[in-house]
Amino acid sequence: MPRKRAVIQPKGVEVSLFNAGNENDALISLTDIAKYKNPEAPADIIKNWMRSRSTIEYLGLWEQMYNTKFNNSAYTELLTFSGSNSFVLSLRSGLKKLMLLG
Repeated sequence: MPRKRAVIQPKGVEVSLFNAGNENDALISLTDIAKYKNPEAPADIIKNWMRSRSTIEYLGLWEQMYNTKFNNSAYTELLTFSGSNSFVLSLRSGLKKLMLLG
């Protein structure tokens, strides 16, 4: 589990940074960012963001660059359905799928 390292304040909004395994890597809290847009339901903001085809494309490119176990067929399947009205990708299942481990 990543440990909280620092807080940044873009536009006065507190956004947490977490250690990602070593001193040079950091993770940014999407929940903190989503709370800026909708404090009562930040998970809805993240779910909608994760449904977007451009988000799937971005995360797929990231995984292709940094994941030696990238599963191109799983990525292609996600990309095919992304953006459609029936496509749903929850944060928990989405993170597992988007790791694209084969």
